[in-house]
Amino acid sequence: MEVRHEADEYEARLADAVSVIRETIRRRWVVLLAVTAAVFIAAFVLVSMMTPVYSATAKVRLDPSRSPLAGNAQQTRAELSQEAIDTELTTIRSVDVAREVVRAQGLTGDPEFADSLNQIRNASLANSEARQTVVANALLQHLAVSREKQTYVLNIGFNSTDPVKAARLANAFAAAYIEFRTKRRVGTAREQSEWFQQQLADLGRQASEAEARAAEFRARAGIVESSAQNGTSGTIVDQQVAPLSGSLASAESDAAAARANLAAARAQVGRGGLDTVSEVLSSPVVADLRRQRAEVLRSKGEVEARYGERHPESIRVRDQLASIDSQLQAESRRIVGSLQATAASAEARASSLRSSLNQLERSRESSVRAATTAESLEREAAAKRALFDKTSQMSLDSMQAASAQIAQAEVVNSAEVPARPSSPNKPLLLTLAFLVAAAAGGATITAQEMLSGGFRSVEDLEAQLGIPVLAVVPRVGKSESPTELMLERPTSMFSESFRIARTAILGTRGDAGVKVIALTSSLPAEGKTTSAVAFARTLAIANARVMLLECDVRRAAVRQIIRGGAPNAGLVELLHGEISLEDAIRPGDVPNLDQILVVSPYFSAENLFGEGRMEKLLDVLRDRYDYIVMDLPPLMGLADGRYLAVLADAVALIVKWNSTPISAAKSALGWLRGDGSKPVGVIYTQVDPSAHSVGGLYYYSKQYSDYYQA
Repeated sequence: MEVRHEADEYEARLADAVSVIRETIRRRWVVLLAVTAAVFIAAFVLVSMMTPVYSATAKVRLDPSRSPLAGNAQQTRAELSQEAIDTELTTIRSVDVAREVVRAQGLTGDPEFADSLNQIRNASLANSEARQTVVANALLQHLAVSREKQTYVLNIGFNSTDPVKAARLANAFAAAYIEFRTKRRVGTAREQSEWFQQQLADLGRQASEAEARAAEFRARAGIVESSAQNGTSGTIVDQQVAPLSGSLASAESDAAAARANLAAARAQVGRGGLDTVSEVLSSPVVADLRRQRAEVLRSKGEVEARYGERHPESIRVRDQLASIDSQLQAESRRIVGSLQATAASAEARASSLRSSLNQLERSRESSVRAATTAESLEREAAAKRALFDKTSQMSLDSMQAASAQIAQAEVVNSAEVPARPSSPNKPLLLTLAFLVAAAAGGATITAQEMLSGGFRSVEDLEAQLGIPVLAVVPRVGKSESPTELMLERPTSMFSESFRIARTAILGTRGDAGVKVIALTSSLPAEGKTTSAVAFARTLAIANARVMLLECDVRRAAVRQIIRGGAPNAGLVELLHGEISLEDAIRPGDVPNLDQILVVSPYFSAENLFGEGRMEKLLDVLRDRYDYIVMDLPPLMGLADGRYLAVLADAVALIVKWNSTPISAAKSALGWLRGDGSKPVGVIYTQVDPSAHSVGGLYYYSKQYSDYYQA
């Protein structure tokens, strides 16, 4: 059910949109027709004046063969990629090819292309080459080049007003392209080969000079290369540092050992004499002397025991023992002295090696800088040598390309003279012109509708203001008077609309609580006064006693639209107390209708309707009449209308169809509600009789034509 309801709503909205469009076209068909006709006629003249253009096409096939330098199939396919085809298309459209065509065909005097020369005022066009360039650029404007699907065939099309010329120049472009392509490729390859040879000579010289500078600097700085086993290089100083560091370490170790032995010997001497020194005890000489001393001591004891102490043999043995002791002391002192000499020698050697190493370290700083410079020179030489090698390979490829066969192109289909023009397609252009003209007419009437700024339907009005539409009053012809129309044709559409308003305000049986009915508008010239007069007449014709009270004192327009002469006194004089009520009342132009009008426009800063004067007047009139119709001034810009609307039992707001601004109507309705008035609805005035989408009130349509007086 919900889906069905949404479908019904969509159909209703679509029907409303169609009705709005149909209504707009019906009201503004003259503008639509005029704009459409004007645009179409202008387009028809332009299409008729167009010169027919003929197009001829020559087909050129590219040779897909590849230079023998291609290494694999993938390289062969790469030459015929879309980028390669686009390059060939650009070549055909180049100025050089076009200039060859101009020169070969002698087109500098052709009026179809040479007009561009007359449009350029430049002294440089005096030479033939400049003139050919200008004509070539003009010629390219007529050229169309494309690839035929995914094939190797290129379409070369040319447009001209002469069919024979179109075919001739299309073939000329194909021939010029093939010749230009072959010459350019061979010439380019040879020029590249010559350029490479010149570059190789310069690069070879630069590489040799760089290698020579590197070698000379290495020799001058003493930088040598080591064996190929470790793959390193360095200076002579670098090579001397490592062995010298090892010798220094060994010498310092020996010196430390010698110092330790000497210190130990001196300590032993201090504790017990030379005999306790380890080196002395371990000396073979000392050991032999001790053995001899032991033998002599043993002999001494035997001799002294046998001969006595004074015997010469005993003396000899004692002398021999003293000699051995003397030798032992001498040998011990020699060993200790040897330790001192060894320690001093080791210390001197270590000091010498240390001094030499320090001197090498100082020399090493400058050698490091020299090595860095040497490496930089070697890198430069290597880079130039690599560039030379790469350029040499490129030169070899270029020379091979110069001697290799260049891929060719051939014409597979020459251009033929076209039998019919390719453009303009006049039937299509005229169809498009008609559609554009119709769109321009539609846009014009749409802009008129959008710029109108007012309400265009009952639904729109009720949705915007939130109050019902009491009646829709049709617009009458320019030759007719709305007020006279009601009297002359009481059964017309205009008269019927106010009877509908009466029923909407009072109800089908009449509302006894509504006696004072005020009609007002937001702005002037919306049909307020005419509606008030017509509504009062409608009530009077229905056998009700009616008082028409004109309260728009600044305009005083009622006297101009009713029958009868102008009054001598009216509402202003009555409220001032200058005349009585009986003197102010005048009979209307229909039975049961009385009027209190304004003699002439009245401008004053006083509160004419204040101080209870208007309330008292209405109280008196309520007792004498069934209904009181008040014609109030507009609400915007005037205060009287808002003050008087509060005194009415019902207020009807007049809104002019397609004219009253929406904001103005909203503001007026808001003021009425804010002041405490009783707005009961809107009387929609001056509606186009042909407007069908007015909220379901279709009594202006042809279906109701029999119900109204023509």
